[in-house]
Amino acid sequence: MNSLPAIDLGLMSEHLLAHDGVIHKLVYYQNLVTSTELQNILKLQEEVMRTHVWIMLAFINPSYHYDIEVPQLSTFEQKYNFQRAGNDENNKWVALESHSTAKNMSIENYQSAMLMKNMNVKNAHIEMALQQNQIKEKYANYIKKMGWDFVPKATTEAQISTFLHFNYLLNRHLI
Repeated sequence: MNSLPAIDLGLMSEHLLAHDGVIHKLVYYQNLVTSTELQNILKLQEEVMRTHVWIMLAFINPSYHYDIEVPQLSTFEQKYNFQRAGNDENNKWVALESHSTAKNMSIENYQSAMLMKNMNVKNAHIEMALQQNQIKEKYANYIKKMGWDFVPKATTEAQISTFLHFNYLLNRHLI
């Protein structure tokens, strides 16, 4: 790639610093948990983020002139056989925190993509955001399966009241 817009370089530099910390955290977490399913999600996220690092470094490298595409998430998905024995009590907090990390990485990638100028860099970061969102959903499914989630439900009265309050928007005539 030739010369990058300065904003793209700055945003990727910031992302690389974040990736450094998150990758180390994910490796550490893999040794703390006992759930093989959770370890698999953590390993998946680690490998995906290492690939994202490689992609960003390729974009930054002015000597790299090949097409750069973010590999599909299915490329990474495999079952690992972990032999580690962590602490069952860690499974919950690691899952909850890693879910939050994946959500934040997704948001950060998408918001950065909206600021990026190079279309290849922008599109890659949109794809990275979608991958982090898919990983977030894997954590969410695990958390739900374990019974650790809580989603409060609105009352029917609150929904009707809100519907009636905003229903005028459908009847407004545009000038």
